[in-house]
Amino acid sequence: MAIEPEVLVDPVSLEIFRSALTAIAEEMGAVLTRSGYSPNIKERRDFSCALFDRQGRLLAQAAHIPVHLGAMPDSVAAALAAFDTFAPGDVVALNDPFAGGTHLPDITLISPIYVTVDGESVLAGFAANRAHHADVGGMSAGSMPVASEIYQEGIIIPPIKLWEAGQPNRAALALLLRNVRTPDERRGDLTAQVAANRTAERRLQELVERYGLPTVEAHGEALIAYAERITRATIEQIPDGVYRFTDYLDDDGINGRPLPIVATVTVEGGTMTVDFSGSAPEAEGSINAVASVAKSAVYYVVRCLMPPDAPMNHGTFAPVTVHAPEGTVVNARPPRPVAGGNVECSQRITDAVLGALAQALPGVIPAASQGTMNNVTAGGIDPRTGQPFAYYETMGGGMGARKGLDGLSGVHVHMSNTLNTPVEAFEYAYPMRIGAYRLRDGSGGAGAARGGDGLEREIAFLVPTEVTLLTERRRLAPWGLQGGEPGAPGENLLVRNGEVTKLPGKVRFSARPGDRLVIRSPGGGGWGKP
Repeated sequence: MAIEPEVLVDPVSLEIFRSALTAIAEEMGAVLTRSGYSPNIKERRDFSCALFDRQGRLLAQAAHIPVHLGAMPDSVAAALAAFDTFAPGDVVALNDPFAGGTHLPDITLISPIYVTVDGESVLAGFAANRAHHADVGGMSAGSMPVASEIYQEGIIIPPIKLWEAGQPNRAALALLLRNVRTPDERRGDLTAQVAANRTAERRLQELVERYGLPTVEAHGEALIAYAERITRATIEQIPDGVYRFTDYLDDDGINGRPLPIVATVTVEGGTMTVDFSGSAPEAEGSINAVASVAKSAVYYVVRCLMPPDAPMNHGTFAPVTVHAPEGTVVNARPPRPVAGGNVECSQRITDAVLGALAQALPGVIPAASQGTMNNVTAGGIDPRTGQPFAYYETMGGGMGARKGLDGLSGVHVHMSNTLNTPVEAFEYAYPMRIGAYRLRDGSGGAGAARGGDGLEREIAFLVPTEVTLLTERRRLAPWGLQGGEPGAPGENLLVRNGEVTKLPGKVRFSARPGDRLVIRSPGGGGWGKP
């Protein structure tokens, strides 16, 4: 996209446009929070929003969920490849992990942004948001099952126009909603996503009216170039070399074997290549990641090394090359199940890349954080309404310590950036109760700086409920660095009639009224000798 010669881009105007574009993405998130139906959207904020230029390049994003945002460019690319033309009011929906998605509960909506210039409607870019829906069908309530193929995980949505020229595609919506357990909630969350994209359309139109489309596009181009320069300068601060680290997933929920993830990081000047050759073959169970998730995790690590105020856009990706061999656990092929790839494998990919970089930057890289999202899904019939309910939540845990600083306790880490469901909202929405919710004292690893502590949450069931757990770091503890000790592994416990049963990290079971589920999330690793 050529910059008009009369457009002047200077540091002040560049910062103005960086803030303006980022504010649009943040306002999209505010709209989604306020208009969402499900607790997972309006309370936990399990969504992400971003702006793209007319070529599908990331322009700006809100400070939402890393695993969503780094993968969303592939969703936009899939939408652009699927349709030759767009009209004002179109909304493309998709969740297919093998066509730009991550896992099936994450439904992405992409809208073309048309602005009026000299009385004509002109395509100026795209708005996109991705929201985790608490149920999209499949074999288990919550659609995060211990599955053996993707068809068991829920309805698969290729890129389709769910809204055309501002009108809903009623046939497609009816098909989608007929395949989920909570259709009213899904309809509400989808329309909230549409509202978020329409907010971006209005705000970009206002920006164009104030400055003109050539000026907006010129500053978008300059922001991409600026982000690339910062990224290259950041990578140049890492000593050139080849750094390798291997970390392990506990298992895939079907076979009990640990699954290695091997990250080989090559730094040469202002470029970085991350190669996952040697990682485990794609798994039988639902722990596999798709290539979009692997790239997202790598981009996140690079972004963590950059200045906090650096823009995150297409330019950030340019100096970074990711090689994820097809047919491995970091780049699975259909019809492999992938529900856990977005939430669990992504965390271990992050750990492996950080472990490699710790050899180059020993005073910068922290010890391992909890390394899991502690996914809990549950569903049944709510006696108050006679209708199905579906609950999904991830839990915080311990953050890894870093030089001179203890890790934070009870927080979401790395690829997760959501909130918890407040106890009051939880008990209002579901026929379950919270019996305990506290920090897991002493679970952080010892060190010159201690790892953060995990959480303990106890859920009491009031009605027969189908429960699925998809958790990690139950067998292999988060590692310490520079002589620090590992954090405590997590635990999943079922209390029934006074008897306590230790559950596997990945399991589906039927809870009875009076049963209690206790989730103890892992602590973070310590840094430095105690």
